[in-house]
Amino acid sequence: MESLEINTQNIGQKILGLTRENRSWLKQLTEQMRWDDKLLDWAMSNPELRVQLFRLIDCLPALQSQPEIARHLQEYLVDESVELPSVLKGLLNFAQPESLPGQVAATTISKAVQTLAHKYIAGENIPQVLKTLERLRKDKMAFTIDLLGEAVITEAEAKQYLNRYLELIEELALAAKTWKKIGLIDEADGESLAQVQVSVKLTAFYSQFDALDAKGSQEIVSDRIRILLRRAQELGVAIHFDMEQSEYKDITLAILKDLLLEDEFRQRTNIGITIQAYLRDSEQDLLDIISWVKTRGYPLTVRLVKGAYWDRETIKAAQKDWEQPVYNDKAETDLNFEKLTEILLTNHQHLYAAIGSHNVRSQAHAIAVAQSLQVPQRAFEMQVLYGMGDKLAKVLADMGYRVRVYCPYGELLPGMAYLIRRLLENTANSSFLRQNLADKSATELLSLPTPCRGATRCAPTYNSPFPNVPDTDYAEVEARARSQQAFEKVRQQLGKTYFPIINGKFEPTAEIIDSVNPSNPTEIIGKVGLISIEQAEQAMQAAKAAFPKWKATPVSQRAAILRRAGELMTQRRDELAAWIVLEVGKPLVEADAEVSEAIDFCNYYASEMERLDLGSSYDVLGETNRYTYQPRGIAVVISPWNFPLAIAAGMTVAALVTGNCTLLKPAEVSTVIAAKFAEILLEAGIPAGVFQYVPGKGSKAGAYLVQHPETHLIAFTGSQEVGCWIYANAAILQPKQKHLKRVIAEMGGKNGLIVDESADLDQAVAGAVHSAFGYSGQKCSACSRVIVLDAVYDKFVTRFVEATRSLNIGMAELPSTQVGPVIDDKAQAKIKEYIAIGKEEAELALEMIAPETGYFVPPTIFKNVPHTAQIAQEEIFGPVVAVIRASDFEEALEIANGTNYALTGGLYSRTPSHIQEAQERFEVGNLYINRGITGAIVSRQPFGGFKLSGVGSKAGGPDYLLQFLEPKVITENIQRHGFAPIEGVD
Repeated sequence: MESLEINTQNIGQKILGLTRENRSWLKQLTEQMRWDDKLLDWAMSNPELRVQLFRLIDCLPALQSQPEIARHLQEYLVDESVELPSVLKGLLNFAQPESLPGQVAATTISKAVQTLAHKYIAGENIPQVLKTLERLRKDKMAFTIDLLGEAVITEAEAKQYLNRYLELIEELALAAKTWKKIGLIDEADGESLAQVQVSVKLTAFYSQFDALDAKGSQEIVSDRIRILLRRAQELGVAIHFDMEQSEYKDITLAILKDLLLEDEFRQRTNIGITIQAYLRDSEQDLLDIISWVKTRGYPLTVRLVKGAYWDRETIKAAQKDWEQPVYNDKAETDLNFEKLTEILLTNHQHLYAAIGSHNVRSQAHAIAVAQSLQVPQRAFEMQVLYGMGDKLAKVLADMGYRVRVYCPYGELLPGMAYLIRRLLENTANSSFLRQNLADKSATELLSLPTPCRGATRCAPTYNSPFPNVPDTDYAEVEARARSQQAFEKVRQQLGKTYFPIINGKFEPTAEIIDSVNPSNPTEIIGKVGLISIEQAEQAMQAAKAAFPKWKATPVSQRAAILRRAGELMTQRRDELAAWIVLEVGKPLVEADAEVSEAIDFCNYYASEMERLDLGSSYDVLGETNRYTYQPRGIAVVISPWNFPLAIAAGMTVAALVTGNCTLLKPAEVSTVIAAKFAEILLEAGIPAGVFQYVPGKGSKAGAYLVQHPETHLIAFTGSQEVGCWIYANAAILQPKQKHLKRVIAEMGGKNGLIVDESADLDQAVAGAVHSAFGYSGQKCSACSRVIVLDAVYDKFVTRFVEATRSLNIGMAELPSTQVGPVIDDKAQAKIKEYIAIGKEEAELALEMIAPETGYFVPPTIFKNVPHTAQIAQEEIFGPVVAVIRASDFEEALEIANGTNYALTGGLYSRTPSHIQEAQERFEVGNLYINRGITGAIVSRQPFGGFKLSGVGSKAGGPDYLLQFLEPKVITENIQRHGFAPIEGVD
């Protein structure tokens, strides 16, 4: 090991010395200072400017005119937090974007960014790319071509991706016929090597690529890869498969392993796969590949890279409360890279190594290992990114090593995300290139990577005051297996009868209804007994009798019971998710997220009540003042079917933990799930009479409980019609009623999503599709209106329609399903009526074909919808979307606010002033910017609206429990005959 380190240092010193002989880029930075280089130099020196500059570059290609660019320049860069260089300050010192100085500034920056982009992109078309490749080959460097493009969110785009690659390899293969052989890169150990290599991404072959639907994704992707591999074989082209986000890693490797064992492809050796060293499980993945390739019997290439999605991986894991899949300390990644390099090169008889790095230490270590193991030339090459390691590549090639340059090509607009990744790498403090330019010594640059000591991670940490329960990660094989087992277990219980729970006992009923699977209405999920008026009265009296003792129960004991309920739900989360899928037709991923939300409610409200129980003190000399809370009395919870577990649990738990006795009346179509929740509460230790499960007809038992004089509080989620009826009737003082009832009501929305001219359309289209058609549009937060500015309207509609057309419609329990059924035949008929109205009011852009069995409604999109149209004003509660055109942002906001609702809304924009204006003027309770508008998380995004969307504080927020409590102030005079105790005085 010592000799290997010495050799690594010696090789590194040599390479570093040669790369520093003529640092043309550094000279430009310090002497010529072209505008594109100035941008990078400024970004390196000022963190705030770096963020704003890269945000500007990100949105620049979407801007249509010089005044627009000038306006965004001012908005992004003229900010108090940004310390501007004097040159840039002078450039931005113009009053109006339309002025001549403004247009000069816009032109200057635009050209600088274009020049910058061309440093990292090998060409915008085939002729440009061929010139780049010929120059590389002249310098004795091989290449691999990556096609830049818009995110593949439609099947049309997935098929186009395949066709573009087929065209690309044909063009390159044709050009290669004229190329002269270059020994260093076109042959090795007497074997001819493919002159043309392209790199592809599996996710781009199928728009609905999803680890949950591993089998379906594999079938479709494999069919398309076979077409590419066959044509590549005919043309003598090598194919390399890139690795993307960690969520796709396991399914990517599984697809490739199966495919490359097929007789047709088993003997192919000009194929490669990628391993990312920043992933914590990358060593095991490499060892698995080695075992697999031994079985295969023919070698292939493994490209070893550090990894390009670190920010995304860490952010997503933090948001999902998952373990970080990547090393958080760059030195750990560098160490792992060296370890994997040794494993890879040790197995050179089975795998060809492609060492991809711009870190001289990493490349020197690889060379030292290859020398010590006498690795054949065929089994070893170095790789760099185009524009990132040009000097390093030239030095390595001159030293006699095969060097391959990764060359992205394509238009600048879809390639901007790639450019931003490269800029982030170039300007990050931990970047080897940055450190090299900073004139760090060779000893520092080549030293053995040293991880952070005394801390588990070196990356920034973000501590949430409330730890949310993580959703299930279905990218894991074990998670999918557990889910399948849960479905099998649940199916064995179908058809059971569930009776009400009154005063701690299951009570038989005269009326029993069937709860059915909306995907297949012939399948009975369970039989449910509905209470009579007499039984409703029994439940009310039992609650009244139990209230004094429950009120006196210490908060710590109440909270413990509800935390225990959360623990039980955690243990049974797979089964609970399966019940949700089967009874209300919610696809699995969303059903699983609902279970997380229910558990979060238990834990969050328990903690919140403990906080409130501390009360407040406002003492003065001789007097104590205590601000405390007490429960209201009896709470009636009327829960909906669209979140049958989460909302039922949230409202019920809030009522219980605050000391109220609670009656839960769920929607009739989701009574089995509510029964499962009731069973959990009983098992957790809720006393008899404190909680009661009272399924019944809303028009009978529900109305009776709402109007009952012993009811103190009604918590309701459902339609506006019913909510307004409850609000009105709760206000009526009944005989013998000694209190005013409190109503908490969430009553839906007509939620709008604004897309402006600066929006990232990849994100906007994907966000709109998920927000509109997730759970078939049956969320109160669902997007039912998309308000698009005229400049991007047609392009958005085209992609929105195609992305929706690419969705899979089917039974909710199928892993491939994105759009399942609606809840029942009544909802189905009502939604279809609205579709008929829409055809009269607007232009039908899409009406998909839905399965005939089950309560299905096809995803439907209308375009050119008048903002006053019925389908643009009334809540439809189904997969129907109105796309409305707006001339400018001001009109878009007016349209968004022009309904009776104010629940959720969204904005896709990269214009700071639009984002600020939306924050101030968009009339919604939950505003989501540059993300989908559904999926609120407890504590993080408390949920609720105003206007006719509801009344009350936000669920999952810090003031929600106050609605279930009565505040009380206790003042005591502690003075006795002129004597008052003084604390702290001896």
